[in-house]
Amino acid sequence: MTTAAQPPLLRDPSFRNLYLASAVSQFGTQVGYVAMPLLAVLALDAGPGEVGLLSALTTITVLVLGLPAGAWVDRVRRRPVMVAADLVRAALLASVTVTWWLDALTMTQLYGVAVATGAGTLFFDVASQSTVPHLVGRDRLTAANSVLVGTNAAMDVGGRSSAGVLVALAGAPVAILLDALTYLWSAVWLCRISKPEPAPAPVPGERLGRRIGEGVRFLFGNRVLTAIAAQGGMTNLAFPLCSALLPVLLVDELGHPAWVLGAYLAAGGLGVLAGSSTAHLIGRRFGHGRAVWIAGLATAPFALLVPFAGWSVWISAAAWSVVCFRTGVNNVLLVSFRQKVTPDPMLGRMNATMRLILMGAVGVGGLLAGLLGEVWGIGTAMWAGAAIMALSWTPIWLSPLRHEV
Repeated sequence: MTTAAQPPLLRDPSFRNLYLASAVSQFGTQVGYVAMPLLAVLALDAGPGEVGLLSALTTITVLVLGLPAGAWVDRVRRRPVMVAADLVRAALLASVTVTWWLDALTMTQLYGVAVATGAGTLFFDVASQSTVPHLVGRDRLTAANSVLVGTNAAMDVGGRSSAGVLVALAGAPVAILLDALTYLWSAVWLCRISKPEPAPAPVPGERLGRRIGEGVRFLFGNRVLTAIAAQGGMTNLAFPLCSALLPVLLVDELGHPAWVLGAYLAAGGLGVLAGSSTAHLIGRRFGHGRAVWIAGLATAPFALLVPFAGWSVWISAAAWSVVCFRTGVNNVLLVSFRQKVTPDPMLGRMNATMRLILMGAVGVGGLLAGLLGEVWGIGTAMWAGAAIMALSWTPIWLSPLRHEV
């Protein structure tokens, strides 16, 4: 059957259930993204170093668990992994609200929750990205990723902007509880996916280390995947350098209300939404590979305006939105490239190896943000991130993807 004869993706019950699970949980995740550091700053008087560490720990567990997670996901059915990850994250986040109500919340608990929820997100994302080709087929990957990324970007906008208002009206603990409830919603809809998932072929006696090695060699043996990993690593290192300390800068140092932080981050979500919504058109106009580096080059100058948040928060927010536009384009086109060039039995390991690089870079960026913020000031951290972001298009330009259509 040709793609033209197939029904719209959202009329497919299995993909629609995945979509509903992803959309609402992403909304809650973005509420938590704003509420967790605000809770640390407002309730526990956390400084730049502590907020930077909290940001890093959300993703730093990928460095330890990333590769084993991919090898394990390739050996089991993926939907139960996603459901279990949702339930665990819901319980962990609910515990933050409960201990706050009991006046027993500590930074140590927040650090522990960040580590454990980071692990849950790792397993969920590896399984989810490995599930999409099974649900929609490889010929509709770009369309499916456009729908998922675009909706997630819309939830970024709604979640982050709503978070500032919700924190102002009800407090950060209530916002974090909402995040927990959205993970329960996600688990319910994932359980409703009806399309049977074939069991992975058993490989008796194969060691975990060997499977991990196969995934690493596959990624680094493919020039396209290597370029995508390099570009993504640079981008993800830059993002927390630019944004992890914004709660301290905007709310604590400059005295803006919480809704300003939410609006700033929502501007980034609008950029991702615009980029993901137009990615297929840009790819059709320039060629998919060429579109990635052209978008990066075109938005690079705007990255250098982001550190001016202390001078004009709205100019910085507008520049952040343009930078995030490129992210929306990349999240559709580059994820689709990854899924197309990887065979099904290798998807989990490829995605986990890629996630190790991408989320490990986020963790390192968060640590660097905290260190630079404590020693040389928040502006130094943001300038370092802006410089890396401005150059992050170069790995694609130097790779075979430069001419990919």
